[in-house]
Amino acid sequence: MHRGLIALLGLALGLAAQASPTQYTVELVDSYPHDPEAYTQGLIWHNAHLLESTGRYGESTLRRVALDSGDVEDSVSLDRDHFGEGLARMGDRLIQLTWKAGRGLIYDADTLERLGRFDYPGEGWGLTYDGEHLIMSDGSAELRRLDPHSFEEQSRLSVHVDGQPINRLNELEMVDGQIWANVYSTDLIARIDPATGAVVGTINAAPLREHLPAGYKVDVFNGIAHDPDTGRIFVTGKYWPRLFEIRVVSAGASEK
Repeated sequence: MHRGLIALLGLALGLAAQASPTQYTVELVDSYPHDPEAYTQGLIWHNAHLLESTGRYGESTLRRVALDSGDVEDSVSLDRDHFGEGLARMGDRLIQLTWKAGRGLIYDADTLERLGRFDYPGEGWGLTYDGEHLIMSDGSAELRRLDPHSFEEQSRLSVHVDGQPINRLNELEMVDGQIWANVYSTDLIARIDPATGAVVGTINAAPLREHLPAGYKVDVFNGIAHDPDTGRIFVTGKYWPRLFEIRVVSAGASEK
């Protein structure tokens, strides 16, 4: 077991050192331009483009971004009192959360036309769709499952390592049947069993910071997009000037 990464997990998540989900790290596959003014909140892959939700009051957007150039090809601004958060696609619709307004926004996935809205209690952080439910984080250790039609809460999933809750779950993405979650203010992704809530693996993305150019106001690691057709995985961060395509590898294997 890689003791350094276990210690990092314990420090970042407030866990005892004996907690031991499988440890992974990342290898860089490719690097692409990313808007350094984008406060990235949600990230998904759709129709050979990235769709991105950005935050900050008065600056929040939903945007379509070209991968190779990083150019914003289309963008919709949110109301000034809405702070954009997680983003998910359900068929031909996009669902975007807001932080404290308690409001979800519904869009056409191809045109970004606003189609409607819905309300929910508490804060909105990350969002993904598993084919049956919307799965929503609110900054706690619990994930909410929402009905994709009524948007009413159906159940909750408590996320834990060895019975200890994992708080600050943020951006979410379904990857090969697991829920991947950025852990806010760390460079870690928790890989969560959707049946039990157990964290079965953690991905340390800290090595990516070596590939960020100097001179930018980079903030925390946040944003996971998965292309299910090719298996490619893209990640970035708030105000990061680069978006990275990564390969996830065993932490032990990367050290040999």
